[in-house]
Amino acid sequence: MKYGEKEIAQFDIHKEENFWPNEHSKNYIIDIELPEFVSLCPRSGYPDFAKIKLQYIPNEKVIELKALKLYINTFINRHISHENAANEIYDILVEKLTPRWIKVVADFNPRGNVHTVITIDSNDQK
Repeated sequence: MKYGEKEIAQFDIHKEENFWPNEHSKNYIIDIELPEFVSLCPRSGYPDFAKIKLQYIPNEKVIELKALKLYINTFINRHISHENAANEIYDILVEKLTPRWIKVVADFNPRGNVHTVITIDSNDQK
């Protein structure tokens, strides 16, 4: 196993070291784009590719960017639907960051003439 594969296989998003204190009390938006998301279709096993867009207004914590990259890369060998992948990413980030506001957009590449975009916005959850 190469060092990157080992790092991904052993990564645990739940560790506190992946989240840093937010040193600012004002509202500001963090925009992150992860253009190389890969998971596996739970039915066919074919790869699904997506661009994940994340926006959030931090509360007391921010996510360390390498941790986010490693977490997103943990999906590479997982059989998971588009909807479940987007919802898991959203749920983990809400649980660990408790942001003032968060929006996750999972824009999957077309496959078989179908283009799927999953959007989850914390403003719509109340």
